[in-house]
Amino acid sequence: MCDRLVALGEDVLCVDNYFTGSRNNIRHLLNHPNFEVLRHDVTFPLYVEVDQIYNLACPASPIHYQFDPLQTTKTSVHGAINMLGLAKRVKARIFQASTSEVYGDPEINPQVESYWGRVNPIGIRSCYDEGKRCAETLFFDYFRQHNLDIKVVRIFNTYGPRMARTDGRVVSNFIIQALAGEDITIYGDGTQTRSFCYVDDMIDAFVAMMDTEKGFTGPVNLGNPCEYQIGELAETIVSMCNTRSKVVYKPLPQDDPRQRQPDITVAKEKLDWEPPVHLHDGLKATIKYFSS
Repeated sequence: MCDRLVALGEDVLCVDNYFTGSRNNIRHLLNHPNFEVLRHDVTFPLYVEVDQIYNLACPASPIHYQFDPLQTTKTSVHGAINMLGLAKRVKARIFQASTSEVYGDPEINPQVESYWGRVNPIGIRSCYDEGKRCAETLFFDYFRQHNLDIKVVRIFNTYGPRMARTDGRVVSNFIIQALAGEDITIYGDGTQTRSFCYVDDMIDAFVAMMDTEKGFTGPVNLGNPCEYQIGELAETIVSMCNTRSKVVYKPLPQDDPRQRQPDITVAKEKLDWEPPVHLHDGLKATIKYFSS
């Protein structure tokens, strides 16, 4: 995101507490005249002067958001309140990175923005699912009550270079295990589905959404509509890594959704966007990154 905005000629302030982020991911930008970085936790107020805010704050993989569930909820809720307050004060346009997890374990497939979801409010994933749902509530109440210029997207699984080794999400887990020649761990029977969007495609959609006309709030699903079984993904990665790794199966975690597939009709119509990068090409770049 920072690379793209700097390339577009924007003055960029990157704010991160480095809980899941890495300074290495922005090290090449530190001496750029249009870039600055601030170590800050979004659960505390931030006083800066800006025109646009991309609120991407919150750990997004179960291993990280379940590590400190109270802080996860605070990041989504208090963080949203603080960023919305900042946007209101400086009259900035504000973008909220919401998630497909607002749909929970869905009863319909693919998921459309009008679907309200099926979420367990007291489960081990609730800190993330309900935190993001509450953040959306706050954004739309600020829009209705204060006429704030908001943009809300719901991100489906994203992958690519610069993911952390300890990210805990399925693509990075499988690649790291395959490159090390270790067993590939599948939780469940492998028939559950996900859709995988390459990071460059996702960033294209972020910028397009931020540039839409005032009054278009979303929410907009962003993701790759091609649906893959987890077992199929594992076989693909084993083949691409040329490894002898075996697939092993473990119990499915509580409330883990069986299906994830975005309906991106709105994104096509309003953003003129759909993701061009095929899974095989995106995996090739991601494997190269982790190999290095």
